Amino acid sequence: MRKPLLAFLVSVCALTAQPRYDLLLKGGHVIDPKNSISRALDVAIAGGKIAQVAPSIPASEARRVADVKGLYITPGLIDIHVHVYAGTGIRAITGDSSVYPDGFSFRTGVTTMVDAGSAGWRNFPDFRQRVIDRARTRVLALLNISGGGMDVDGEDDPADLDPEAAARMARQHPDVIVGFKTAHYNGPGWLSVERVVKAGSLANMPVMVDFGTVNDIRNLNTLLMDKLRPGDIYTHMYSGHRDELIENQQINPAMIAGRKRGIIFDVGHGGGSFYWFVAVPAYRQKFYPDVISTDLHTGSMNAGMKDMIQVMAKILNMGSPLEDVVRWSTWDAAKVIKRTDLGHLDVGAEADVTVIRMDKGRFGLVDSAGAKKMGDRMLVAEMTLRKGDVVWDLNGRASQDWTVFPYKKRPRASH
Repeated sequence: MRKPLLAFLVSVCALTAQPRYDLLLKGGHVIDPKNSISRALDVAIAGGKIAQVAPSIPASEARRVADVKGLYITPGLIDIHVHVYAGTGIRAITGDSSVYPDGFSFRTGVTTMVDAGSAGWRNFPDFRQRVIDRARTRVLALLNISGGGMDVDGEDDPADLDPEAAARMARQHPDVIVGFKTAHYNGPGWLSVERVVKAGSLANMPVMVDFGTVNDIRNLNTLLMDKLRPGDIYTHMYSGHRDELIENQQINPAMIAGRKRGIIFDVGHGGGSFYWFVAVPAYRQKFYPDVISTDLHTGSMNAGMKDMIQVMAKILNMGSPLEDVVRWSTWDAAKVIKRTDLGHLDVGAEADVTVIRMDKGRFGLVDSAGAKKMGDRMLVAEMTLRKGDVVWDLNGRASQDWTVFPYKKRPRASH
């Protein structure tokens, strides 16, 4: 009698047991650069965290199963150069040229955005209240060394380039400020660069430099060898505006020397900072990115740049393996901003996940000038998870068929 009773109790427990996982991504190819993984594995999620990454996790152990066979499962994409300080009513990057993060991030596979200098030390509290704290997207910030950020007053006033004030603001918001930025400085000499580096040193954070144009005093060699520190970021690396290429389409030796010093080179595509005539020769000389980013704003998103996943496709089509493209968009980006809690699929990590489809065919890829280069692969964001929630699902892979979906009965309308 005991054996039948035991079997009965086991069967009852099996029927009443709750599934271990909230969601199972099944049948995909995991690319997790931090852990040197690139192979077929399932990913299970529970309580908003990565619960298991393993082959052949039983579907019966999850409440929902998303069939991602033939797709790539990666950490949530990190775009370290965006402009999302929207809603101010100002006709500037700080305002109308910025994009609200949630309206753009998830559909492009991005779970973390780093605003690059739209706000400065004076108006950052407004940026945080207006955008950062209201977004489902994780929004971090590189604080502009100019107090008003990229507003209509510009970024040239020496009295507004205050490293002590910037460092103090960063210390007040350590959860979201990850560094500093200088851009669009039109004054002579090195004032903005020197002051942003001082802020970075005071707060022990990296800086990102949009260098503007070069002249006899302001040149790449001095910037990369004398002014910036190892770990600081040179954005718009394929712009061609700053002598990144010299005669005979050769990479400027300062770029090579800067990389050896530990300077980080960022794509920062933008509306006017990525050109095939620079990127292709640089690639032929094996001068690859350290990180991939968009320089997202209303101008770049509606022109050649488009979105993060397409910028990644451009780098892919110049010859980099997908594993490198993912690494430069996830784990390496996380390390650059010193947020190593992000950019990987460690068990226990917050479940920010992107599922990518790679299509093969003929695709036109457009640079900032509107010039086209043909490619044979295109990347598409199929699914995006933020804290384990499905926030973008292009083809309803985590959804139930409508014929079995448990619709809630709606009350009859009264007239």
